[in-house]
Amino acid sequence: MLSLDWPWLILLLPLPWLVRRMLPAAESQRAALAAPTTMFPAKAPAAERKTAHDSKIGTLLMYIIWGALIIAAAGPRWQGDPVELPNTGRDLLLAVDISGSMKTPDMFFGDQAVSRLHAVKAVVHEFVERRKGDRLGLVLFGSQAYLQAPLTFDRDTVGTLLQEAQLGFAGENTAIGDVIGLAVKRLRNRPETSRVMILLTDGANTAGNISPRQAAEVAAAANVKIYTIGLGADQLRVPGLLGTDFGARTVNPSIDLDEATLTHIAELTNGRYFRARNPQELQQIYQLLDQLEPSDQETEVFRPQKSLFHWPLGLALIGSIAGLLLRHRTSLGLDSMGGTH
Repeated sequence: MLSLDWPWLILLLPLPWLVRRMLPAAESQRAALAAPTTMFPAKAPAAERKTAHDSKIGTLLMYIIWGALIIAAAGPRWQGDPVELPNTGRDLLLAVDISGSMKTPDMFFGDQAVSRLHAVKAVVHEFVERRKGDRLGLVLFGSQAYLQAPLTFDRDTVGTLLQEAQLGFAGENTAIGDVIGLAVKRLRNRPETSRVMILLTDGANTAGNISPRQAAEVAAAANVKIYTIGLGADQLRVPGLLGTDFGARTVNPSIDLDEATLTHIAELTNGRYFRARNPQELQQIYQLLDQLEPSDQETEVFRPQKSLFHWPLGLALIGSIAGLLLRHRTSLGLDSMGGTH
């Protein structure tokens, strides 16, 4: 369906015609000095007809240019058929820890050790791709919490922004309370049965303006369900001198993980706490989260639109060029007749 952004501009289309009709015709001026006709021969009838014809074409071009400019200014656009967005799904806000500890290389794909953030990107990216019909948002946090992507159906953009996340960009510490507060702010205006947050971290709250337990109480009051995931291996072999077994030891790289607080957050908000010690467990957790029951949402309808103003604007440009060529041809014709004796 064709529509105009400013249809009232169409009322200006007859303006040149009205001006032409209302203004008095220009009177031809008599020459101040009479000269014999033998000195300036009169135009031939064919030349007069050609001049009159060019004048009519010029007037027509003027109307076409004016009309094309008015239509372009009116903002024509084509509206496609209404498209309904999915009316079932969830509002999922993904909160991913990118603090300094996420660089710990205790995640293994086969025999290759990778950082925790690398494993999260691989697993969560697949999770994002499967969430067709859900609104997804992305929050990255360290010492500060940042909304990287608001709730959207554009899963590709969310996935891309996750892949571009870099360690330490949000600071070296972990502000779990602040990220929960930011999530509540973004979810509280959504339908109550679809407010879901998935919080992934590998540490304890060491920064921020609000404690995780206080933030969880706010989330519970706002009916935001929080699923928490504690990431990190229980054991990591640290090589000894010069990379040999001499002096090697086994450490717990997740000693700072505050499982008690993460469990409390999940239970208080009717969510669940999960422990991911390796990429395989992390993948199983996100597959389980895939089974969340969908909740009804308000149906949204949109019409795809395509702007068409460039077409009448192009017509006006072509008409202007044609008018210039016509004027040039007419002036050449008059010069050639003026030079004939």
